[in-house]
Amino acid sequence: MKKNDNLVTLDSFIDKEYGVKETQKREKFEQGYEEFKLGALIHEARITKRLTQSQLADKCGTTKAYISKVENDVKDVRVATLRKIIEEGLGGQLQLSIKL
Repeated sequence: MKKNDNLVTLDSFIDKEYGVKETQKREKFEQGYEEFKLGALIHEARITKRLTQSQLADKCGTTKAYISKVENDVKDVRVATLRKIIEEGLGGQLQLSIKL
C-alpha cells in the first residue's frame, strides 16, 4: 500500500486554516463548531428516540421546519425553546455550563 505523506492531523489542519487557539479567526471557527454541534446532538437524539422531525415538533409545540433549521444550524434557538425540544420533545434534561 502506498504511503500518503500529505496527511496531517485534524489539529494541524485547523491550526493552519484558522490559526492557533485564542486568535480571532480560530475563536470564530470554534464558536461556529459549537453551534453546529448543538444541532447535530439534537438530530442524533431524535434518531435514537426514533422520532421524525414532525413527531418531535408536535411533542414540543413547534414546526417540522423549525426542527430542521435547528438540526442544520440554520436557525438560532432560544434557551427556552431548546429546553422544550430536549425535555418535552426528547424526554431528556438540558444541562448548561460556562467555562471561564
